[in-house]
Amino acid sequence: MTGTIDIAIDKTTKSRVKEQDVNNVPFGKVFSDHMFVVEYADGKWQKGSISPYRDIPMSLALSALHYGQAIFEGMKAYKNEKGEIALFRPLDNFKRLNISAVRMAMPEIPEELFMGGLLELIKLDKEWIPNSESGSLYIRPFMIATDEAIGVKASDTYKFVIITCPAGKYYSEPIKVMVETNYFRAVEGGVGFTKCAGNYGRSLFPTKLAQQKGYQQVIWTDAKTHSFFEESGTMNLMFVVDNILITPATSDTILAGVTRDSVLRLARDWGMLVEERKVSIKEIFDAHKNGKLQEAFGVGTAATIAQIVTIGYEGKDYELPPVEQRKFSPKIDQALRDIRKCRTEDKFRWTMKVV
Repeated sequence: MTGTIDIAIDKTTKSRVKEQDVNNVPFGKVFSDHMFVVEYADGKWQKGSISPYRDIPMSLALSALHYGQAIFEGMKAYKNEKGEIALFRPLDNFKRLNISAVRMAMPEIPEELFMGGLLELIKLDKEWIPNSESGSLYIRPFMIATDEAIGVKASDTYKFVIITCPAGKYYSEPIKVMVETNYFRAVEGGVGFTKCAGNYGRSLFPTKLAQQKGYQQVIWTDAKTHSFFEESGTMNLMFVVDNILITPATSDTILAGVTRDSVLRLARDWGMLVEERKVSIKEIFDAHKNGKLQEAFGVGTAATIAQIVTIGYEGKDYELPPVEQRKFSPKIDQALRDIRKCRTEDKFRWTMKVV
């Protein structure tokens, strides 16, 4: 952090944490006691505040509702066996939020404001952090445009908020995915590399169609030819082919995932050959045909390591090797858990302990 900030804190008089089993709650539906809020007005960020989690008044003419200036991040806090609390790579999420802000013509948020509000919030709501092996406190920082006016222009006012919720596994079991070759998620020159709300809104209908066919998620392909894999709906995509870890290279159509980067850095540190490049559909299914496709999985903050057991493509399902036979993805999943739970050496200095 580059400095400290003064935050007004209004602590709840009655915590709701005793009403919940934080180790057994649905993802994203039960929220912690407090929230951090700061307004942007008159060309600068105002004083931040932490108050009890609640609904906020909203104008029907709110700029974010009509013109889509809304961005967010996803990150997690973990509790280890000693009761210590650690954040995983929070500064990377902070930097990515500001990358999204610049692209969406929104003000960048200072590091001391982001981290100061985040750390105070985690300290207040530490009892909401699950202590189960797969549990965490999911953290959702977001920013919305708040001008109350109808007119296509960048807003002059904004609201930055951080809310949190206890979370377990996003996917409770290995998943089936469908390769999407009709609709697309992002185009070159667009906003595919940002975490803006519109990216996810446009994905819902194709995902709904895939779910009606029995798949949990889609795999997006390039918008020009639908010949190359890009990412899945909630995560980056990875394959192990002939003992080589292969993943689509990041670009302006693919999100630079924090978990993605963590997996690649660990794999390289272990001496595994890693390739970040264009990955064609044909290449992967040729590898499947030749018995060289050993693993396919998604990686993301919410999904962590999501095993893919079936890939649907052009009306045909391709079954992948059983999860029990996989070597790399279970190993990387365990390694990341050990780092997040502070059980092993953190040689990359990814974790930040909350005092």
